[in-house]
Amino acid sequence: MRMPWPYQLRCFNCHARYPHGTLNYRCEKCEGLLEIRFHISKRRIPWKNRALSVWRYRELLPIDSDRFVTSLGEGGTGLHRLRRLAKQIGLKRVYVKNEGENPTGSFKDRGMTVALSKARELGKRRVVCASTGNTAASLAAYSAQAGLDCIVFVPKGKIAPGKMLQVVMHGARIVEVEGDFDQAMKLVVDLTQRRNSFYLMNSLNPFRLEGQKTIAFEVLDQLEKTPDAVVLPVGNGGNISAIWKGFGEFRELGVAKRKPRMIGVQAEKAAPIARAVRDNRDTIRPVRNPQTLATAIRIGSPVNWTKVLRAIKESNGTATTVSDGEILTAQRELASKEGIFVEPASAASIAGLKKSVNSGDVDRSDLIVCVTTGHGLKDPSIVDRIPRPKSYTLKITDTDWIDRLERTL
Repeated sequence: MRMPWPYQLRCFNCHARYPHGTLNYRCEKCEGLLEIRFHISKRRIPWKNRALSVWRYRELLPIDSDRFVTSLGEGGTGLHRLRRLAKQIGLKRVYVKNEGENPTGSFKDRGMTVALSKARELGKRRVVCASTGNTAASLAAYSAQAGLDCIVFVPKGKIAPGKMLQVVMHGARIVEVEGDFDQAMKLVVDLTQRRNSFYLMNSLNPFRLEGQKTIAFEVLDQLEKTPDAVVLPVGNGGNISAIWKGFGEFRELGVAKRKPRMIGVQAEKAAPIARAVRDNRDTIRPVRNPQTLATAIRIGSPVNWTKVLRAIKESNGTATTVSDGEILTAQRELASKEGIFVEPASAASIAGLKKSVNSGDVDRSDLIVCVTTGHGLKDPSIVDRIPRPKSYTLKITDTDWIDRLERTL
């Protein structure tokens, strides 16, 4: 049995320590977020010959016994070099880490395999989350495999149909909330604080972020070097902070000599992080009634904002905003020029990269990795917003159909 390296659960702000089995998500002393800290020293890397996956990095995942591990084969997603689209943007070295290749079609599976395994280790039978869609879909699938009772809180009428279908098919119980994600999140936090039989599975749970940090590990192993910048969409903020943590752990381990700049991308009308960075503020101002067609990042009060702002500041990175129109353009260009179909929130990373090049935040010689967080089939309704290509009608009784086809193409 492979055991994790020594780790502790501690406050992100005041560094107060807590036992592994604590059910708190915030520090009892200062209300800061909790995080997992491994005792890392330069040592022999044990995973060199293992297949690329989340659990390849078992020693850096805080599950104390392998018998609790619940996995659907997550991780090991492709790192695809963009050539035609990169040339159009004016860059030479751009890669996409396509998280839509995970089992339920989003990066959430990385965190869910670890958090669900921890829930089992703690003896929990009921798991709950608030979600804009991807978290609910992922939790429903992993709960189904583990045989746990799954409850998801979602904003009524605001979930992409592809994601809701996954939740239904995996048998989760659905609570629709009259309001947005932030209001659903408040209800879930209240529930788990009042009833400890419910285990919270949102990114407030520090064990979930441990799975998501493996994106950084895989990027470094796939590239065999550190990118100059990583560009990714930001909603609740768990992913950017987790990836930054992953780069830091590999640097401590001696695998990487440096860390990349982190560039977060938000929708114009759901951008509390980007506005705080723009105004050089240490706190965010929540956005009431956030609006964007990119439902996965339609969040006005991200719970991980302290971690996000620190990741951006420590990395000398930045955050930018993009319009819904820019997101749709980037989504179609990535699909039509590179064969990678992603949901709108994922395409925000490509749209944000374009803006970062024009603003000078990205140098044209930089090595860039864009993280696309979910598959395009997650939100099939978006096709109604995209112009349909011209089509041709042929009758199978036409004898000269080949000649007619060649004339019209």
